[in-house]
Amino acid sequence: EQLPSKQPVVGSNPTGGVTSEQAVSRDLSIGATGFPAWTRKEEIGPKGRFCVDLHQVSTRVLRALIVPSPPWLKDLSRAFRRHRGGRTGWLIQVNRDRLRLVSHELPPRPEEPIDVAPKQRALSLNTSPGPANTAMALSEACAVFDAVMTGTWSWPDAKAAPAHGASEQLEPSTLRRLIDGLQLELVGEQIVQRTWDRLYLPYLNKLVVASEQKKWRSEDELIRAVLIKWPTNSRARQMAHDRYRRLWKQGGWPWPTSAVGLRGNGKAAANPDGVRAFNDDEINELRDRLEHSKRLGPQELLAWDCLIVFGLRPAELKGLELRTSGGSPVAKVTREKRSSRGSSGVREVPAVPPSGWPSNCYSLAERFKKTGLPNHVLQHPSPGEVMAQQLKRLQGALTAKRELPEELTPYGLRHAFALRLGTELQLSAREAAELMGHSPAVHLSTYGRRLERPKLQAKVAHLVSKRVQAALT
Repeated sequence: EQLPSKQPVVGSNPTGGVTSEQAVSRDLSIGATGFPAWTRKEEIGPKGRFCVDLHQVSTRVLRALIVPSPPWLKDLSRAFRRHRGGRTGWLIQVNRDRLRLVSHELPPRPEEPIDVAPKQRALSLNTSPGPANTAMALSEACAVFDAVMTGTWSWPDAKAAPAHGASEQLEPSTLRRLIDGLQLELVGEQIVQRTWDRLYLPYLNKLVVASEQKKWRSEDELIRAVLIKWPTNSRARQMAHDRYRRLWKQGGWPWPTSAVGLRGNGKAAANPDGVRAFNDDEINELRDRLEHSKRLGPQELLAWDCLIVFGLRPAELKGLELRTSGGSPVAKVTREKRSSRGSSGVREVPAVPPSGWPSNCYSLAERFKKTGLPNHVLQHPSPGEVMAQQLKRLQGALTAKRELPEELTPYGLRHAFALRLGTELQLSAREAAELMGHSPAVHLSTYGRRLERPKLQAKVAHLVSKRVQAALT
C-alpha cells in the first residue's frame, strides 16, 4: 500500500537558501518531493513490499533531527559576516574537533591544476572550536579572508610545522617530522651520527612515545609529564630539557616558561665533596689488577698508565705521541676536542705520576714503542666506553687486595691528575688548565672545591692557633 504524499512543510525552501531549517539539505540529496531522499524508504512487510513516506512525520520531529548550531558558533558566524561586509559564499563550520573555513573563493591547492573550475574548498583553522576561542578563531578567519581578497594568501605547506597552539602541534606525526628535520640540520654540520643516536634520539623518542599515549591538553602538560621521569637536578633531566627546547625552536614555537624551572640546577645535585678521583692506593690497586688480568694484556696496561700519568681523556689516546725528556716521558696530544664549553688544540703534557712511582713511569716510553696502544680501543668511536667496561670487570675481580669502589670511572684518573697538579705541585689554575686542555674557568668550576678546601682548612687552623697563642701571652 502506498501512502499519500504530503506537501512540503510551509516555510521551507528545499531548492536553496541558508535558513537553519534547510542547512542540512546542503549535505543530503533532495528528492522529487522537495525533501531529502532519506525521508523515503521501502520496507518488506507481511503483505509484501510497501513504501513508508516520512513526510507523514510531523514537522516538529523532523526539526528535532537537525542538530542546532551552538550559540558561540552563531555569534562567530555573525561577526565574520560583518567583517566581510555581507559578502556571501563563506562559512565557518565545525568538523569533528576542528574549525574549518569553507568557500568557493579559496584558490586551488598546490596539487590542483591552475585552470581548474571554481569549487568549494575547506581550510582547517589552527584555532580549536569552543566559546573560549571565539575571538581567536574570528581573528584567524578574518586574516584568511583579507589575504584571499588581496590575492596574497596561499595554502600552508604540508611539510611545515603547524602554528603554535594548533591542535596538531602535539601529534606524534608532527613531532616525528620535526625530529627528522632537526637530524638533517645537526648531523654532519654540528654533531656526528653517533652523537645523535646516543645523546639526542633517546630523549626525543620518549617525547614521541608520551604524545602517543593520550591527547594532551597543552604542551606544558606533555613536557612536564616527560621531564619529571628523571630525578630532580639530574644531568639526564637537563639534557632532556635542552633537547626538547631545541626541538621547539625547530618548529618555530616559543618555549613554555613553566618548563624552564623543570630543568633544575646541576650544581645542586653535585657531590658536595667535589669530583670523585682515584687516590694513590686505588691507582696502585687498579694497576695490580691489570697486571694479573687474564683478559687484558700489556697494551691495555699501557693505555691505563697513559691516563694515570698524563691525565688524558680516553678519546685523546687516539693520535697520542710519546717522547722522553730528562728521563721522564712527555706526551703530545694531537686530538682536538670541541664542545659547547670551548675547544682544545694540540698540547704537550709532562708525566706527573702518583707518589711512589719511578720517574720513567715503569718504562712507559719504551713500552709505548714496543707494543703501542690497543687497536680495539683506538678504533672504537668512544674509547671511554671500552675502558669503562674494562674497569667494571676489574672492579668485580675476586682476587683483590683492596676495594675499588663502583663509583670510580676512567675519568677519575684525570681528576686525580688535576688534584696532583694543584696540591702536590702547587700549580695555579691557569697553569694546570693549560696542561689539561681546558679553560681556567672550567678548571676552577670542576676542581676548585677540592683544591681550595685544604688551603682554607690550613689557614683557619693557623689563625686559630695564632689567636690562642696571643691569648696565652
